[in-house]
Amino acid sequence: MKQAIVNCTVHTGDEIIENGVVVIENSVVQSVQKELPENCAPINLGGNNIAAGFIDIHINGGEQFYFTQSPTEEAIHDIYESSLQYGTTHVLPCLITSTHENILKGIEAIKNYKVKYNNGVIGMHLEGPFINPVKRGAHLAKYVRTPTNAELEEIIRYGKGVIKLITIAPECFTGEQLDMMLESGIVVSSGHSNATYEQAQHAFSKGITLITHLFNAMTQFGHRSPGLVGASLSNDTVYTPIILDGAHCDYAAARLAYKCKKDKLVLISDALFLSKKKKEFIWEGFNARLENGFYRNDEGNLAGAAISMADAVRNAVLELNIPASEAIKMATCRAASAIKMEEQVGKIKTGFPATFVQFNHDLSFVEAMVL
Repeated sequence: MKQAIVNCTVHTGDEIIENGVVVIENSVVQSVQKELPENCAPINLGGNNIAAGFIDIHINGGEQFYFTQSPTEEAIHDIYESSLQYGTTHVLPCLITSTHENILKGIEAIKNYKVKYNNGVIGMHLEGPFINPVKRGAHLAKYVRTPTNAELEEIIRYGKGVIKLITIAPECFTGEQLDMMLESGIVVSSGHSNATYEQAQHAFSKGITLITHLFNAMTQFGHRSPGLVGASLSNDTVYTPIILDGAHCDYAAARLAYKCKKDKLVLISDALFLSKKKKEFIWEGFNARLENGFYRNDEGNLAGAAISMADAVRNAVLELNIPASEAIKMATCRAASAIKMEEQVGKIKTGFPATFVQFNHDLSFVEAMVL
């Protein structure tokens, strides 16, 4: 039987419909309309809002498992199930700089998981290992490496249909290698990069339209050396994901970024772990301890975020003074566009999956709905 979500304000991604009705059949949106059709089982939201479920294109762990340390189906399911608690229905588990064998294990785990589950795990984000050691951040130096054609070719071949996003330092690539990545079908993001403004703009002109966690692990803006930050903020084609936890970037910097980017600013969690249940973590030389709501390593440096996508949306509204409708877009349709999946997820639209986030007007209540 068809279902119909009623008594709600519908944020479709294109418009806001008061007292809208979302008709669903076989877990797919059939229509968005004003009247309740016959022979539909109603789902009454009691006046709340509904939007497409949040999309997190950069998340490292769930409540228990860190994907890079445990590139397994169990870790993937932990990330997905943990994310659902915070309104996120689609995720790209992130595997960071590690051995070639570990990367292949992660790819295989995603492949096997997607065979077993038809849910919101839409692929994998490979962050590194081909990054600039100067801007490696918390990534282990021993695994940072210069790309070879052979390794790139194997990752592209083995990761076909699995790796949706890869973070690289484009200044560490030859022209041939950069073309290889851009032609692979994988969305390429500039990050952990020491690129100059000119190098960054050259990479953007070649076809890179995304950066990884704005302000973090990249050349900063200076009035004589604008760096990757300046290049991304001044380039209208580039999406700029941002970690809105108040530590990875000051909210004042985020407000400036929003003024520059608006429809290209995207929310991510970059969560090391969700729910803040994991107090300490060690993986080889990488360590993190939860202190005052942030993960830091033994040197006191940030070692990963501890926010959810729901937190990021709330912070956008409360700290950046962004309307809730705009913050929702930053976590849904704009995130989908950043990874070139705007025709598949991120909106409430005919033919799109019936995966939603329900929330009240002050965002104190956020709940995922997977129908």
